[in-house]
Amino acid sequence: MRQGPPSYNAGAVSEGTADLTRRKGDYGFDAPLLPALMGATGVFLAVVGLVIALRGGSLSNATGPWLAAVFFLLSASLYVYTTRVGKFVVWADLLQHAGLRGDEHLLDMGSGRGAVLLMAAKLLPAGMAVGLDLWRSIDQSGNRMETALANAEAEGVRDRVQLHTGDMSEMPFPDDAFDIVLSSMSIHNIKTAAGRSRAVSEAVRVLRPGGRLLVADIIATGEYANRLHELRMEDVRRRPLGWRFWYGGPWVAASLVTARKPAAGAETAAHRRMRISRGGETPRM
Repeated sequence: MRQGPPSYNAGAVSEGTADLTRRKGDYGFDAPLLPALMGATGVFLAVVGLVIALRGGSLSNATGPWLAAVFFLLSASLYVYTTRVGKFVVWADLLQHAGLRGDEHLLDMGSGRGAVLLMAAKLLPAGMAVGLDLWRSIDQSGNRMETALANAEAEGVRDRVQLHTGDMSEMPFPDDAFDIVLSSMSIHNIKTAAGRSRAVSEAVRVLRPGGRLLVADIIATGEYANRLHELRMEDVRRRPLGWRFWYGGPWVAASLVTARKPAAGAETAAHRRMRISRGGETPRM
């Protein structure tokens, strides 16, 4: 598998990117129980260390709980930064460099309250941004269709946004319906590898020939890339998205998988070589 060089510079934000990240909606927290548990654990450990110190224990005995408290509190802080700021900066940069004309039909799989969908909609004055979700608050706080529609109104893009309720592994859209398909921190919520594979297959099915796929996730991105190769997608690449997309630390870091659907009737050079090696065609001399 090719590892493409990152096009995203984690330390730089362009002027256009800054415009996209000036949001007017309310986008909640991703998996809100996790940062709450991290923060509560940090506070508990800090109190344990304080009790040890006040009861006459040596400061060295309190150091362990205090260091652990700092770890959990820093992890919670980084998690909150990512879900409230960092992911917006990263996706704004990716969308700015996606080469959108402005008239595309775009799908966001697992669109939630619209964090990525509505940024994309701002770049589609003559297009349409479609969101699909099951609207579960365990995946994102306050995750409701009504909230996403209110955010679309606040961002001034309601006229070019459509929302649907549905399962990523069995989407209610026809084949070849979208020019670009996105997904951010959503496919991993499908618990089985078979289910995640079906979701990737569905993304390819609804993508038009020549269309592009961008998937950001924290786990199973290797699975996604392998499935895309099996589906004969072109230019399949996987790369890390940098510290702004760390959910608590580098051990929960998001990566981006990108691919392009071959144009109608096209065959990639790699798959032609594979077919030749299996005896399906005589190589030209």
